[in-house]
Amino acid sequence: METNKFSRRQALQATAVLGTALLFPINKAQATLTATGKTPALTAEEMASIDAALGKKGSYKDAEAVYTTPLPRNDLKMKIKGEPIPIPFGFGGWVSFKKTVDGKSAMVMSDTVLQMEEVNPLISAAHANGLEIAAIHNHFFYEEPRIFYMHIHGMGTVAELAKKYAATIKDSKLFPGNQPAPSAPPAVTGKENFDIPALDAIVKYTGTVNGPTYKYTIGRADLKVIAMGVEMTTNIGLNSWASFAGKQDDAHIAGDIAMLQSEVNTVIKTLRAHNLEVVAVHNHMLQDDPHMIFLHYYGRGNATALAQGFRAALDVLGKKESSTGGMKM
Repeated sequence: METNKFSRRQALQATAVLGTALLFPINKAQATLTATGKTPALTAEEMASIDAALGKKGSYKDAEAVYTTPLPRNDLKMKIKGEPIPIPFGFGGWVSFKKTVDGKSAMVMSDTVLQMEEVNPLISAAHANGLEIAAIHNHFFYEEPRIFYMHIHGMGTVAELAKKYAATIKDSKLFPGNQPAPSAPPAVTGKENFDIPALDAIVKYTGTVNGPTYKYTIGRADLKVIAMGVEMTTNIGLNSWASFAGKQDDAHIAGDIAMLQSEVNTVIKTLRAHNLEVVAVHNHMLQDDPHMIFLHYYGRGNATALAQGFRAALDVLGKKESSTGGMKM
């Protein structure tokens, strides 16, 4: 009798596995297979089609085969706790294009910066143009005006996706042609505002000066994440980042940590131990394998101490799970 019960259980498990494989063509097995190749590059013609649709030139990361166009909200005057904050601190959206590993399709992935009243009109526009919503959430506390971030994605050819995305945002402030001309470069930049060598030594990476801010963008080289046949890499949204505004001795930090589910609470504990505020915990992508969770944080203080908190959170990533389910530190 015991043998018969075991055989029946095996049969049920086998049926469940087969049913899952039939229902979800982009499953773990296929994701593993598609991850073994190298993503085909975008052609010059494909990149030109993106530029033409958006009316703005982007940039290409050859190592990742990703083409990205920045979409900053230069029309906004942002404040945090009543203090003016530059747009590059964390109010610049983007749209990226990348092919599937097998080269048969491509993905558009975008993070858009929206005021509350702009959210639902953009949802309707995205759906009307055959694109999907992956996430809607906050990135900040204390900001004025209140800002939400919407992740939009879709699959198709690069040229088709560029046209669909442009049509989706054409009536919004996101569209480059609807943005005011960029203001003159600031006389004082992040290079002067911060002790960059000291911050780089703590974070163990080199950041980028963007106007009066300084920003680190760090991928997950320890992971291979596949979403709908596309390898998710740094410049299509799989990254942890930290942006600094203000000055060295009185700085703001805001950023994002890209985590496996098992890393979430250890990262939260680490950030709180460094007096950084946890602002949001959420997904950015759909059908990603392994599934990634993103945590947004904010802090105020000496830039060196803030950088130490960011570095401590990065140190959690990639640690092996202990037998009790926590992270081995």
